Amino acid sequence: MGEIEVEVISTDTIKPSSPTPTHLRHFQLSFLDQTLTPILMPIILFYPVDGDVKVDTVERFVWLKKTLSKTLTQFYPLAGRVKDNLYIDCSDQGVPYFEAQVKCQLSEFTCHPDPMQLTKFLPYALDNIVDLVLAIQVNIFECGGIAIGVCISHKVADALSMVMFVNGWAAVARRDADVLCPQFGLANIFPPINLSGFNPSTGITKEKIVTKRFVFSTSSVAALREKYADHNTTEDLPRRPTRIEALSAFIWSRFVAVTHGMADPKRVYTIVHAVNLRTRMDPPLPENYFGNVIRFAITTPSMDGMKEGQCHALVNQMREAIIKIDGDYIKNLRKGVEHLSFLKEQAERFTKGEIESFRFTSLCRFPLYEADFGWGKPIWVGSASLPFKNLVVFMDSGSNGGIEAWINLVEEDMGKFQEDKEFLSFVSPT
Repeated sequence: MGEIEVEVISTDTIKPSSPTPTHLRHFQLSFLDQTLTPILMPIILFYPVDGDVKVDTVERFVWLKKTLSKTLTQFYPLAGRVKDNLYIDCSDQGVPYFEAQVKCQLSEFTCHPDPMQLTKFLPYALDNIVDLVLAIQVNIFECGGIAIGVCISHKVADALSMVMFVNGWAAVARRDADVLCPQFGLANIFPPINLSGFNPSTGITKEKIVTKRFVFSTSSVAALREKYADHNTTEDLPRRPTRIEALSAFIWSRFVAVTHGMADPKRVYTIVHAVNLRTRMDPPLPENYFGNVIRFAITTPSMDGMKEGQCHALVNQMREAIIKIDGDYIKNLRKGVEHLSFLKEQAERFTKGEIESFRFTSLCRFPLYEADFGWGKPIWVGSASLPFKNLVVFMDSGSNGGIEAWINLVEEDMGKFQEDKEFLSFVSPT
């Protein structure tokens, strides 16, 4: 479809329904929070008017505000403001809250969603973060359907924490007595340090980024897992990669093939995967532990991994990098200073153009489609165009078992990539 028009019709600030106690008003950021890029992470949930429960639109809007206020008493840092990349002032400044009118039908948009237009459903540009922690825009379509756009600061939360908040708000809204409350305290595990000489904004680009959404069906994912299976193993059956390993290897290989031809010997190519540390801690942290409980596994791939018959080599290299994010890695990470030196070195090389990184993050198997606010689960959950080049976000494609790959590339590279016949042979028409 063509350009959609979204008009903001009201603005508000939603504060916690109960004041945050004085002893909780200084929320210390952890070392992991401090080093994360200062952007807003987006998620947009689409609900049809003919959901499981009939609710008047005005009632929905009033109820969303009321329950958000109640939810913020548990997620109190989200109503505060980030100060000096050190702490959050939790004085209940409140969450910017917008309501907007979308001048089309919900079905018109969701049947062929355009990632480049999804930012219209969000309250702010994702790199226009200032000191905000959370902002929300509720969009109503002409048919009465709703899209809830949520932006949360990456200074405070990783993707799992963002989903935890959305599902917590939804649980309060549908009057669920069993609301999973967040657990805070990451700064006690990873104390903040002086980041002098390190710029967390490294990686945000001002180049024109094009974001495309590519859907891989269950059968395509299975075919790629077979393609990248290691048939040289001594085990009875070939060792097949995970869905994300196979898709990562495939997308990166095709990107290099169509945009570079031959690798530049003067550059270091890296593949970066976001890794959840909660399950890798000793003892493991609960899944409701809130914050940036992630680090990044860095693979320096051998170009042999691109040769026919050697596909599995690239998967093995990625897997080995991820395995290294273990207990010993986390012990060193907790010291902070050594890891900061590594980050400074990587940032300097990235800025000089010595490193070309391709980054992957996965929201697959996150309970994105469980956010029922009392009128049924979302029919579709989307992201938006992000201000990074060479970034892929994986998300489950509804209930059909497929995977959506949201790929962010500079305009010239996307022009070549989206025409690659080998790549498109595994992509479903959307």
